[in-house]
Amino acid sequence: MADNSFSDGVPSDSLEAAKNASNTEKLADQVMQNPQVLAALQERLDSVSHTPSSYIETLPKAVKRRINALKQLQVKCAHIEAKFYEEVHDLERKYAALYQPLFDKRREFITGDAEPTDAESEWHSENEEEDKLAGDIKNKAVIAEKEEAAAEEPNPKGIPEFWFTIFRNVDMLSELVQEYDEPILKHLQDIKVKFSDPGQPMSFVLEFHFEPNDYFTNSVLTKTYKMKSEPDKADPFSFEGPEIVDCDGCTIDWKKGKNVTVKTIKKKQKHKGRGTVRTITKQVPNDSFFNFFNPLKASGDGESLDEDSELTLASDFEIGHFFRERIVPRAVLYFTGEAIEDDDNFEEGEEGEEEELEGDEEGEDEDDAEMNPKGQTWMWSCWIT
Repeated sequence: MADNSFSDGVPSDSLEAAKNASNTEKLADQVMQNPQVLAALQERLDSVSHTPSSYIETLPKAVKRRINALKQLQVKCAHIEAKFYEEVHDLERKYAALYQPLFDKRREFITGDAEPTDAESEWHSENEEEDKLAGDIKNKAVIAEKEEAAAEEPNPKGIPEFWFTIFRNVDMLSELVQEYDEPILKHLQDIKVKFSDPGQPMSFVLEFHFEPNDYFTNSVLTKTYKMKSEPDKADPFSFEGPEIVDCDGCTIDWKKGKNVTVKTIKKKQKHKGRGTVRTITKQVPNDSFFNFFNPLKASGDGESLDEDSELTLASDFEIGHFFRERIVPRAVLYFTGEAIEDDDNFEEGEEGEEEELEGDEEGEDEDDAEMNPKGQTWMWSCWIT
């Protein structure tokens, strides 16, 4: 049999390699002749050559040394900023004491424990002039008829289902509420925010006050949010203000058969040896707003949480912040829906008002988004709003 492994004294694998190299060179020539490919490669090279890190690497050692000194100054700035936010927290505590008498009166009007005076209940609406003009042209018979109908209107105590209505109006909260939660939330009489005492670690407590009900014996359910206002030692430049780092709930003393956070299911089990089947009942977790008081704990042992747990925790922190900064201070506007309309108008804007940015302006917006990915300007929201 003929040996084909050599041809004119040259190994066949060498010939094959030479052919592949030739084909590769031809392919490269064809690619490099494509203007679109060349443009893409040039753009890639330009982006690499102009990155901030690559530029810093080209600087002389003396300049790099001064940049390191600037970074040290920046860390010191971050620590001063942290102290600033601690004083802001003290200021919040001071003004919370001034707000509280007004919130206490609000609760009395909601529950019906007190009735507002005529002066307290007077409110000038935007349509007041139109209403006045319409009233002037009505005849006495119509006015008398309306007065008679008004006298027959029901007069419930306080403002029924005030806080429950807020839960229904606010999407962030209504998504948490199940149908079987609703009868319980109708007993909610007040929500309060309590700030940590001076000298104590920064935190705030949400207090949910309930009237006596058939579901649990607690009169108050609490949720404590722990905060931190100090730069991270490993990444001090990421500091953007105080952040919620953990939260604690409370034990709900459910009455027998009324715990909506669990449900009872039946499950069949087969004995491995005898083959007999038995039915058992067991309790499993159930979706409910009241799981809000049994929160997921932030990992404190150095182990990172999985992605789903991190999202759950972040959502919990967002809800706690929203109660503190928006719902409690502006409750009546969330009850009427006015605050929700204001938020929608601010976020979405009006049609036709979009403006195309040119040049550096658009780039500046993108840079701002990258520099503040968490959007942590929330400590000032109470002053802005």
